Amino acid sequence: MIAAVLAVTVLPAQDDLDKVRQAAGQGDADAQYKLAVMYFKGSGVTKDDAEAVRWVRLAAEQGHARVQFTLGNMYDDGWGGMKDEAEAVRWYRLAAEQGDVDAQFFLGDSYFFGEGVPQNDAEGARWYRLAAGQGEAMAQHNLGLMYSNGNGVRQDSVLAHMWYDIAVTNGYEQASKNRDIIEHDMPQAEISRTTELARSCMASNYQDCGS
Repeated sequence: MIAAVLAVTVLPAQDDLDKVRQAAGQGDADAQYKLAVMYFKGSGVTKDDAEAVRWVRLAAEQGHARVQFTLGNMYDDGWGGMKDEAEAVRWYRLAAEQGDVDAQFFLGDSYFFGEGVPQNDAEGARWYRLAAGQGEAMAQHNLGLMYSNGNGVRQDSVLAHMWYDIAVTNGYEQASKNRDIIEHDMPQAEISRTTELARSCMASNYQDCGS
């Protein structure tokens, strides 16, 4: 995950490298992050993972949400020998509280699996719901699972089916398998109702979703 996050960052032209270095040295968080990516990729500078981490941390400490998520993911993945799940959760939380959708999803995972924090289904569901409300299809699928099994939320096959439907609509095809499984025990009237609920949920930008 971390390599993918860093790889999509648009880097400055070689002629702008000195400007980026100057801005980063003056505390510009965006410039610090760009410089970190340059060291990570060896673009315009000699590849240096330690320098990449140093500049990521400087930007994260300034409250840059996307960089906070990136640093959390570095700790989560054990990038460069940095494995520390509790530290990953700390940075995920800082980013998630600022609305970073990936951080919200990963924080939901942390609570659901008990990685870096005590296992807590209700907290997992809460963070998945926030990410789902921003259109994150995997969070929508996971929220469906939690409603299907009653993990951290009341068991509700209708809402489970609704979130599976929404996840499929947003491109997460795996959700269709779980949706089909719970359909076997649902009357047709309930299945039809979930379709309407899914439409209303998406039309309301995930505000009116039956719960």
